[in-house]
Amino acid sequence: MCGIAGYIGPKEAVGIVLDQITRLEYRGYDSAGVAFRTDHGIEVLKRAGKLTNLRQLVAEIRPEAHVAMAHSRWATHGAPTDSNAHPHYDRTGRIAVIHNGIIENYLELAQELKARGHTFRSETDTEVAAHVVGEEYETCGALTEAVRRAVQRLRGAFAMVVMCTDEPDKIIAVRNASPLVLGVGEGENFLASDIPALLPFTRKVIVMDEGDLAVLTKDEIYLEDAESRPKLPKVVTIDWDVEAAEKGGYEHFMIKEIHEQPTAVRHCLSGRLLKDGTVHLPDTFDADTWRRFERIVIVACGTAYHAGLLGKYMIEGLIRHPVEVQYASEFRYNNPIIRPNDLVLAISQSGETADTLAALRLAKEQGVKTLAIVNVVGSSIAREADAVIYTQAGPEICVASTKAYSAQVATLALVSLHAARLFGSDREKLDRLTDALTRLPETLEACLEREAEVVRVAERLQNAPLLFFLGRGADAAVALEGALKMKEIAYIPTQESPAGEMKHGPLALVEPGVAAVFGLTNPTTREKVISNIKEVKARGGTVVAVVMDSDSHTPQEADEVIRIPHTDSHTIAALASALPLQLLAYHVARLRGCDIDQPRNLAKSVTVE
Repeated sequence: MCGIAGYIGPKEAVGIVLDQITRLEYRGYDSAGVAFRTDHGIEVLKRAGKLTNLRQLVAEIRPEAHVAMAHSRWATHGAPTDSNAHPHYDRTGRIAVIHNGIIENYLELAQELKARGHTFRSETDTEVAAHVVGEEYETCGALTEAVRRAVQRLRGAFAMVVMCTDEPDKIIAVRNASPLVLGVGEGENFLASDIPALLPFTRKVIVMDEGDLAVLTKDEIYLEDAESRPKLPKVVTIDWDVEAAEKGGYEHFMIKEIHEQPTAVRHCLSGRLLKDGTVHLPDTFDADTWRRFERIVIVACGTAYHAGLLGKYMIEGLIRHPVEVQYASEFRYNNPIIRPNDLVLAISQSGETADTLAALRLAKEQGVKTLAIVNVVGSSIAREADAVIYTQAGPEICVASTKAYSAQVATLALVSLHAARLFGSDREKLDRLTDALTRLPETLEACLEREAEVVRVAERLQNAPLLFFLGRGADAAVALEGALKMKEIAYIPTQESPAGEMKHGPLALVEPGVAAVFGLTNPTTREKVISNIKEVKARGGTVVAVVMDSDSHTPQEADEVIRIPHTDSHTIAALASALPLQLLAYHVARLRGCDIDQPRNLAKSVTVE
């Protein structure tokens, strides 16, 4: 979670790491700080709030340094204050540490350290880690060895970066379940918690593996594994367009990424959904392995979980094998029943979601096959799964996920079609899904052309005290995602459920001023949903209906209508209806003056449990 940046080389280091950390603002943060080497030791500057606060402080100091590291923090241990912001010193002030993730045994360590005379200036687990490194350094006198020893004492999921006054020509970084990437330059080297921070400076990166320790000097990068054995760094050249990580003329990253969905889905399908309707997924399993699967268990969090729900409808509808969708955050603690012929499918945009990674690891411990659907190449989940399908959605900067969701569902549709051809399926259903998936990019483009309809609805709903999001079947799954977007960025309370559940309690919340957004893309349940619409209107609620062009009945019952192109596949139509719900949340948030790309209390890559 949050951002890490580092630089060592001949250039002005503080400006570089502040530039890097700025490019990681999308990860979410509430304070920031920088440490840099001077003739007098390591100086730390840090401030709560936005990076502008830190930049003002740096501008006053005007530091000149050739070694620096920076951090943007999302508060876990302790409030977002100046004192809790990173970096943190050890007790001597010779060592500075920044860190992502959580040190789970920090209280135990803090008590031990206090008993030996240590005092702390913050409430953070990071400062405890700094003191542990410092204590080990006092014992052994060598920074690399001190970090090795300290890591053995720390328990949790973390990425940690260390600088030392006495060894000014190096930066040490350790990865333990929280991502770190290294940037390779000429006479200079970089590090960061995510690749976009490195792209303006180098396209040659090293993705650190679990347990790796790296020592950066200006001339080389030394790497060793969790057993302290030297390893040859694997340098990867990134071919992303730098402009892909910038707004490109849009007001916010979110609206840019909503409009990128047709392209993202095209990239996802390219080379996989062939012209003859067959699906090519060479990096998964052979046909015999697929045929042995008797059940699929999908584990995911947040938006990825909602994508999994649509995947369940597609897979069960085509091959009639049971599919369970479980919150990854609950999976490990529910004593899950995992059978030898299960497939555990993990979905994560970043590939670093801590709960999803933990669920994947549990499945592997049980000896079952695992498949990952992720966006980020080289991420932890991608590396640890038995097979992986990359969504190929490109960088997603806004905290609220949009194009990653569409790409995840499109990927699940590919999995459904691939499995259906191996297991045998109703040919008509298979052809219907294939045709709708093939035309999905054009369907999404048509939805974007109708954005003005959504803006009109947003103007009507912007001051609603409560919004319902309702549907049946796959529309109910999309209702969850529509509600999540509205909560995430517009901060309007929502009530979401299958439409038929309204009369079992939630209907009590409907009164004048409350609005209900109904997804209605399935003709077979139209009459039932119209009955639910009437229940809302009878109690003074406002009704918004998302319908296909072919629906001439529902618009007569709704106060506002958002139309999408007709699609024969119910699940693909439901997926297409998610786009106007994303636009609705965006425009409501815009009208309410909310911080859309960096909503309060949230972070992009959730690498803590």
